[in-house]
Amino acid sequence: MSHNVGDELPAFVIESVSPDAMKKWAVFLADPNPIHLDVEVVKAKGLGDKVINQGPANVAYMMNMLMAAFPGCRIETMDSRFLDNVYGGDKVVASGKITAIEDNKISCEFTLDVDGRGTVNAGTATVII
Repeated sequence: MSHNVGDELPAFVIESVSPDAMKKWAVFLADPNPIHLDVEVVKAKGLGDKVINQGPANVAYMMNMLMAAFPGCRIETMDSRFLDNVYGGDKVVASGKITAIEDNKISCEFTLDVDGRGTVNAGTATVII
């Protein structure tokens, strides 16, 4: 497959972030923070009215987008910045574009966007194909 600087990467879409999946991530990550599990705690902290997705799960969405765009690749570097929360029920879209190609390394910019709210995470990555 041919890649060119400026190419858009296929979007990776989660139609609705699952609060049930957050419970599984909490176990997997050993992260019992109640903002991921109990909407009443989220409300009491003034953080909204839905449970908040774990940051590593949000990063995984972007990693899945990269891995789907470049099957068999290895992510060499990845940097991202958390800009806002992802809540249970949110539709999220990870997308990106190629910014540089050098030999078997492809550099990309990417974002994770929440439908109706905009970018909640943004960053860069280099993949080896």
